[in-house]
Amino acid sequence: MIGVELRKLFRRPRTWVTIAVLNALPVLVAVLLQLTDLAPRPGEGPPFLSAVLTNGALFPLAALAIVLPLFLPIAVAVVAGDAVAGEAQAGTLRYLLARPAGRTRLLLAKLVALMAFVLVTVLVVAAVGYVVGTTLFEAQPTGGTTSVSGTSLTQTELAGRSAMAIGYVTVSMLGVAAFGLFFSTLTDSPLAAALGALAVLVTSSLLFTLDAASPIAPYLPTRYWLAFVDLFRDPVLWRDVVRGLALQGVYVGVLLAAAWANFTTKDVTS
Repeated sequence: MIGVELRKLFRRPRTWVTIAVLNALPVLVAVLLQLTDLAPRPGEGPPFLSAVLTNGALFPLAALAIVLPLFLPIAVAVVAGDAVAGEAQAGTLRYLLARPAGRTRLLLAKLVALMAFVLVTVLVVAAVGYVVGTTLFEAQPTGGTTSVSGTSLTQTELAGRSAMAIGYVTVSMLGVAAFGLFFSTLTDSPLAAALGALAVLVTSSLLFTLDAASPIAPYLPTRYWLAFVDLFRDPVLWRDVVRGLALQGVYVGVLLAAAWANFTTKDVTS
């Protein structure tokens, strides 16, 4: 069943159209940077974007930072919201549940497909960012890459920390996928499920900017999304990275349990 869901997801043209559209903004930003040579000053704009003109190998990280606050969560929420609600809207959910596999296996297969989508999407953004960055800008300055702390990183260190950053962003987006999957078990409308997940994330982002919400700020789902920047400090600041991973783990665990409890007891009529 997992293979069926994976093939169904990645054979849909809209899956690859979504990924292509997601990459359009970083590519546009890179082209504009190349044409104008006007990068934001250090500390301004998306992380790493100010350093791209002198080191195109950093553009994968800048690309992730560009799409992470809004466009990547939207893509994940839309696909996650369609996981169960899309089958119900199309009238195929009842037939899927008629198989001997059962509801738990179906939900597990949907979850694995979502995880694969998140991982593939993040990897494609990073890969396209690397190709565009190294094509349009200098690939690697002599003496290595300068870390956020101002020290030098070798190519090996940059590659290792970039891999960890990709993994961290992937885990962060699994939290979004869990929200979308949970709402997808509550409704027969994929749009409503996606909007529900996005409403939670927008609310989290707004609360994070309010001083009055500071007591709950460490528990907001979007709080540590950009903590992957700390992986490029010397030494690495692990505190927010670990907290971000733990927080997403709690959200994923609780939401998946809630989705399973709802879906296994839900009266499916479509």
